Amino acid sequence: MIAPVYSANEGRYDSMLYRRCGRSGIQIPVVALGLWHNFGSHSTMENVKAMAHYAFDNGICHFDLANNYGPEYGTAEENFGRLMDSSFRPYRDELLISTKAGWDMWPGPYGNFGSRKYLMASLDQSLRRMKLDYVDVFYSHRYDPNTPIEETMQALVDIVKQGKALYVGLSRYPADKAREAFDYLAARDVPCLLYQDRYNIIDRTPQSTGLIDLCKEKGTGFISFSPLQQGLLSNRYLNGIPADSRMAKAKFLKPEMLTPEMMKALTGLNSLAAERGQTLAEMALSWLIHDQRVVSVIIGASSVAQIADNLKAVENTAFTEDEIRKIEELSAPIQMHHL
Repeated sequence: MIAPVYSANEGRYDSMLYRRCGRSGIQIPVVALGLWHNFGSHSTMENVKAMAHYAFDNGICHFDLANNYGPEYGTAEENFGRLMDSSFRPYRDELLISTKAGWDMWPGPYGNFGSRKYLMASLDQSLRRMKLDYVDVFYSHRYDPNTPIEETMQALVDIVKQGKALYVGLSRYPADKAREAFDYLAARDVPCLLYQDRYNIIDRTPQSTGLIDLCKEKGTGFISFSPLQQGLLSNRYLNGIPADSRMAKAKFLKPEMLTPEMMKALTGLNSLAAERGQTLAEMALSWLIHDQRVVSVIIGASSVAQIADNLKAVENTAFTEDEIRKIEELSAPIQMHHL
């Protein structure tokens, strides 16, 4: 049986909120779809298509990738290329597609970190995999302490000048290096569109380091990944560790994280969410969207149902001062920190 030709929902922009990225002309949906875990070679193309189509049909026009997303490096981009050929080509100009380079991708000294050679080679490979002439945003995925920041930033500038990316972004840079990078890019008329970092109710490092305020100062949009802390900020672990969970497999979440203090905080946050008529996950996303300094949150998903659940967060992003105070009090004892 031949699959029907995909036709996007005509009302796809009606219920999503869009927020401007810093001082740019770009607006992005407050919820973006990240293709980190469940869009590569370990996933069926049928499910990849179903999730991507559902996301776009509901106003998620920003798809976030990286060269090493999969699992199996490169396979999320390959599957996205198949989506372009099968579904999304007619809608290319409605999509904001981002990818990144900075983590290990291939063996040897030129397949990692922030050299000009690696960034340019990686983007060329990404474009081939995704069947694209250009990406909308190309990120330096992490700060490289052994490469002059001028080399990394000039590579980003030249990538834009070559027409292989419309905008550039940074991810996981220390605050002082981010400031240096923002200034270098702005001085060459390629301002940083987006800065991406982990930020959620229980990991507020970008707030404590001043990075969120720095982004606002420099006219760069701040975008949060891991908004649910790999599922910890959901109902998944409220009654212990499910046998089929990431934590049970010690995959990204370690069992020792679920301390009595963590359980107490999660239970309290869940109760507050219920009072708001939300799930814990919905409230965690709403809390981020409520912060006007956050232009978007990147969700991960393994099913259409998960995307549908996460989109409910957009329906209630208002918080009273008392609710904000309660969230601060409940989460204060379990604040996590990363570098």
